[in-house]
Amino acid sequence: MNIIENYPLLKLNTFGIDVKAKYFTSINTINELIEVTKTNVFKDLELLILGGGSNILLTKDFDGLVILNNIKGKEIIDQNQQSIFLKIGAGENWHELVMYCVDNGWGGIENLSLIPGNTGTAPMQNIGAYGVEIKETFIELEALEISSGKIVKFNNSDCEFGYRESVFKNKMKNQYIILNITLELKKNPVLNINYGDVKAILESQNIKNPGIKEVSNAIISIRQSKLPDPKKIGNSGSFFKNPIVSLNQLELIKKKYPNVVNYEINENEFKIAAGWLIERAGWKGKKFNNYGVHEKQALVLVNYGLANGMEIFELSEKIILDIKDKFGITREREVNII
Repeated sequence: MNIIENYPLLKLNTFGIDVKAKYFTSINTINELIEVTKTNVFKDLELLILGGGSNILLTKDFDGLVILNNIKGKEIIDQNQQSIFLKIGAGENWHELVMYCVDNGWGGIENLSLIPGNTGTAPMQNIGAYGVEIKETFIELEALEISSGKIVKFNNSDCEFGYRESVFKNKMKNQYIILNITLELKKNPVLNINYGDVKAILESQNIKNPGIKEVSNAIISIRQSKLPDPKKIGNSGSFFKNPIVSLNQLELIKKKYPNVVNYEINENEFKIAAGWLIERAGWKGKKFNNYGVHEKQALVLVNYGLANGMEIFELSEKIILDIKDKFGITREREVNII
């Protein structure tokens, strides 16, 4: 175990924000993490756990201890005729995990292809895309309780999953470090191809009976055509959540904007496309010095080179206030602000 002072975080966050951590360490095993918990630095200072660095906006130097969770491993812990139960280390790259499952013919997370970040972050956010969320395959996770040093299990209901939400983002925020997760993957999966452009892409390729590989490829193609590569342009993917409104709210918005893009959740709740709201409000493609709103996907805020986190945060504030003023809808950030 090696704790380093004044460590640069530039390469550890996909926004490409140049800030430093007062203290930094990287852990590869649970035992290494337990050793870190015994240090005074761990006990006395604020903690920040990093995985892929894909869902955070760093607005300043971090005056505490940053722990890079690099716990790897994939293990089949059980299976039956229908399912594979796969245990995955929190430090595994999420997209590489999806590809591993697709290559083995195990379905359930193919719609979540090319989502940036690591596996440990996935349940925290209840990541989702194209009609699928991780909660649908999630069985349990193991996490280290920071206050006691004990390893605790959380099942699906314990995590209190919601739209880009879990217990780890609200009432248990900063109380646990996720070590691994277990997913149930299907040997003969039922595909979800009716969301967004997925069906259209498959039809354009004359694929009438797609498998999980074809679905994954279609989603990768869509995401690559719309979303910037963080290795080239700093970003954290979708910066804002799609707001959920009542039927009455939707009807009021439709009177002024009949073409509003929305998706039915149930007969009384509808999800409005956040990207449509931002684009309709005139923000899409706007550039301010070296940061702005992406030209192809209005949900994505970007760092073109030397922007600082506070500049991007203030841009998000302006967008939130403008959407509230124009549409009467309160926006929420999907990204964690540090």
